Amino acid sequence: MDTNILLESGTNELEILEFTLGSNRYGINVAKIREILSYQPVTPIPHANPCVEGIFMPRDVMITVINLKRCIGIPEDEKAGLFIITNFNKLNIAFHVDEVIGIHRVSWEEIIKPDSTINSDDSGVSTGVIKLEDNLIVILDFERIVTDISPETGLKVSDIEDFEGRDRSEYPILIAEDSPLLSKLITDCLKKAGYTKQIITANGQEAWDKICEFRRKGNLDDMVNCIITDIEMPIMDGHRLTKLVKSDEGIKHIPLVIFSSLVNDEMRRKGEQLGADAQLTKPEIGNLVETIDGLIDSRFEAQ
Repeated sequence: MDTNILLESGTNELEILEFTLGSNRYGINVAKIREILSYQPVTPIPHANPCVEGIFMPRDVMITVINLKRCIGIPEDEKAGLFIITNFNKLNIAFHVDEVIGIHRVSWEEIIKPDSTINSDDSGVSTGVIKLEDNLIVILDFERIVTDISPETGLKVSDIEDFEGRDRSEYPILIAEDSPLLSKLITDCLKKAGYTKQIITANGQEAWDKICEFRRKGNLDDMVNCIITDIEMPIMDGHRLTKLVKSDEGIKHIPLVIFSSLVNDEMRRKGEQLGADAQLTKPEIGNLVETIDGLIDSRFEAQ
């Protein structure tokens, strides 16, 4: 299946690949997918997490296979299924699924954020739900699934130790991140690095509303010295937010950093076209702090 569907940058749209696990329908952002392969035998790994089926090596690249049914508690059967090969956070992972239904182009505005009754901040593995025709498709949080299996693939919080004890509180930062868990990790790390003045928003629309509010009040430059945004967010994604910021003469001088698991070569090109000042993958929290330091210091030295 060809997953190389090109979307114009900054339109607030995404491509969702719909697949099945048992009788249930799920989705994944096509931007995470490298390819889809027929099932093939894997080599088990002793003492691995129960969700890890094993490894295989297509074209001399070793890939870990995760059984999605085991991860989310769906009974297994004898279906061979398919491997969805993904790349995010600089990792190549295969997810074993039953069947691929197709690809749908949707707007982030159509994606419903799960409420706390089905998705608590600490344990939920869904980032959103979308209704297509008569079916509800649950978009899974693949980063959370991988981090739960292998915590060292998440944010490298230890990288912040070198920055502790500083005071950068005079530089307020606006953060757009829809994952409550990641939002807390990022904000805690920035606080340790001295950036104690933060404005936290859950998606690009909330961030844009704050920016517009500050501009109306005439205190935008006092309230926001740097913007950090994820890419995948409901209502408004990070690329749309970047486009709005960087195409506005009164706002584009504020540094904007895309901090996302999706920063690969193709997504980096899109971010550059939209005017992002820097782009980093999510494990690189130490690099994020260094990047923010450099962008803020350069901006104020130039004034």
